[in-house]
Amino acid sequence: MTAPLLDLNDGRQMPALGFGTYKIAGPDAPNLIGVAIDAGYRLLDTATRYDNEVEVGEAVRASSVPREELFVTSKLPGADHGYDEAMRSVEGSLERLGLDRLDLFLIHWPQPPIDRFVETWKAFIRMREEGTVSSIGVSNFLPEHLDRLVDETGVAPAVNQVELHPFLPQTEQRGADARYGTVTQSWSPLGRGTELLDRPEITEIAAKHGRTPGQVVLRWHLDVGAAPIPKSSSPERFRSNLEVFDFALDADDVDRIATLETGERIGGDPATEVQL
Repeated sequence: MTAPLLDLNDGRQMPALGFGTYKIAGPDAPNLIGVAIDAGYRLLDTATRYDNEVEVGEAVRASSVPREELFVTSKLPGADHGYDEAMRSVEGSLERLGLDRLDLFLIHWPQPPIDRFVETWKAFIRMREEGTVSSIGVSNFLPEHLDRLVDETGVAPAVNQVELHPFLPQTEQRGADARYGTVTQSWSPLGRGTELLDRPEITEIAAKHGRTPGQVVLRWHLDVGAAPIPKSSSPERFRSNLEVFDFALDADDVDRIATLETGERIGGDPATEVQL
């Protein structure tokens, strides 16, 4: 099973569900990522800060799946904000990955206290024009950050990857992304480190549909128009995470999941977060 494709605002397409590689590193990582590819994942999400671009690249090159069928994403670290810095950074990512292009490159955090994300975005536009990167996007950008990018460059991100799960459904953010045709991609879609998958609201819906709690939450992401990138180091679990395209939640399920919203974040606040 593979995920269906979503249309991006730059005319390209991206799988609706991907494989997150956060904390998947070391000598066993290429094999594990290869197993995920064999299971049907076609979108692989990494970042310079994950320290595993080398391992992701090894898995891509070793796979029997043609490169053009794989969608590889990486992210620019906070220390590389700025036009020249960003241009050097993408070359470093490509070198570590051992690839000649990225399918998607994201600004990992806007870092408004530093205020160089527009300058950085201008470098991203050049990367896309030169073909180093096929699509460009952002991560953890708030509506006001998106507005500045578009107001000052005229180019909207293809993707905005944000923390998103039933505790933090990001309704306003998803609406802001949609206004620009930007796909909202969900990191930590299963509420990493929380009790989300044990909540009765989720477990009872799972029992009703004969599914796992994780499958119910991932189906919820798809139903609200988000593109989740679940992370797992268990082959059984990440195979299960792909099996979410053959059932649907009903209106009562969606209403019940909506009661879980708390607005609390697992990760940093995009308005203040700085990662150098």
